[in-house]
Amino acid sequence: MDVMERIKSAVDENPVIIFMKGTPQLPQCGFSSRAAQALMDCGEEFAYINILTDPDIFQNLPQFANWPTFPQVYINGELIGGCDITLEMHANGELQKMVKDAKAAAATKEA
Repeated sequence: MDVMERIKSAVDENPVIIFMKGTPQLPQCGFSSRAAQALMDCGEEFAYINILTDPDIFQNLPQFANWPTFPQVYINGELIGGCDITLEMHANGELQKMVKDAKAAAATKEA
């Protein structure tokens, strides 16, 4: 599977996923840390990919959704944005609703 297919598969298979530097428990940059914390505050599990351990994803992710920076947060297969947008959505309550709705839809699909 080529790298773009791996990225697409990860986005399609996970209702909420963040591509970040490091992990939610051990982030390797402030932007990734703040975005992951906003997702954790939503109270739902989410997937993550540490782009620092996968050079192919690190190199190619910016072309996947035409978004040049990290982290990148995807909900229901759609890029919602990076750190600033994620934090803004968290502050106004939109992120929590999107995450809960995505997780509920995924649970319904699996049932």
